[in-house]
Amino acid sequence: MPHRLSAALLAVAFCILAACAPQGEPASPPAPPPEPPNTASVPQETTAYTFTDALGNQVTVDRPQRVVSFYGSFAEMWLLAGGELAGTTDDAVTERKLPLGEEVSIVGKAQSPNLELTLSLEPDLALLSADSDAHVKAAETLRAAGIPCAFFQVNALDEYVAAMEICTGITGRADLFEENALSVQRQAQKIVEKVRPGSQQEAPTALLIRAYSSGARARGTDNLAGDMLQDLGVRNIVEDHPSLLEDLSIEEIILEDPDFIFVTIMGTGTQKALDALAQGIQANPAWASLSAVQNGRYVVLPQDLFHYKPNKRWGESYGYLANILYPEVPLD
Repeated sequence: MPHRLSAALLAVAFCILAACAPQGEPASPPAPPPEPPNTASVPQETTAYTFTDALGNQVTVDRPQRVVSFYGSFAEMWLLAGGELAGTTDDAVTERKLPLGEEVSIVGKAQSPNLELTLSLEPDLALLSADSDAHVKAAETLRAAGIPCAFFQVNALDEYVAAMEICTGITGRADLFEENALSVQRQAQKIVEKVRPGSQQEAPTALLIRAYSSGARARGTDNLAGDMLQDLGVRNIVEDHPSLLEDLSIEEIILEDPDFIFVTIMGTGTQKALDALAQGIQANPAWASLSAVQNGRYVVLPQDLFHYKPNKRWGESYGYLANILYPEVPLD
């Protein structure tokens, strides 16, 4: 009996000790999977660019790589903006002397671009002139093929800057907008500020003639040289004699007797245009009596600065005119 009791007491004690012994820590629950990032709240970078062209069309493009230009001047602008060309018209080579590689196709002439060849290049943007009816008509075919078209009009420095803002906006090259547009604008503005006559000073007068192989016409501020003359403080006599825009009358020119006569040449036939001018209005004996002729102020302006769009050389064009108009004012 005593032995059975001892055994029972021993068993109870063992159970109590077992119950009081420290237990192992329960296993931690598995960690929940990480939540995916909230991409909806992070703005996505886009390279698409939307702008309004010279004809009021809203255009959206996204870093076009196969651009075709129907005008050599705009082809040069696109290159100055950091873009690449798939094709352009022949004036880019014959007139602007652009160093195009073999990969750039010539798609006809600016006045009559080859649409079949253009479409074969599969362009993703076409650069066109708002001043060309042929380009406006060509755009109908290009748009029908799904090709975005951008029209530009560049007859003044501010229009060039606006066009370059669009081109560099498309390419994403703000640095080239500063280098090839804004700095050019500041250069021209500096020249104008130096030479332009004050309100109390008498402004020089000028006649601007645009010569063709078939004749000649006076021009106003619708011409890039005319716009620059106005900026430089010159009074163009067509302002008071608008009939000169249609008929280059020697009588009206003699009446005004301008201080300067400037001539720009249209097209590549420079000598033919000058010959036509010599056989036309200059053949009148009264021409030699004009003050501008007698004083050596009859000036044929270089085509690369005053017929073709000067683009990044616009400041050079202003300087060229300023040196003739105001030789007593140093520009440096």
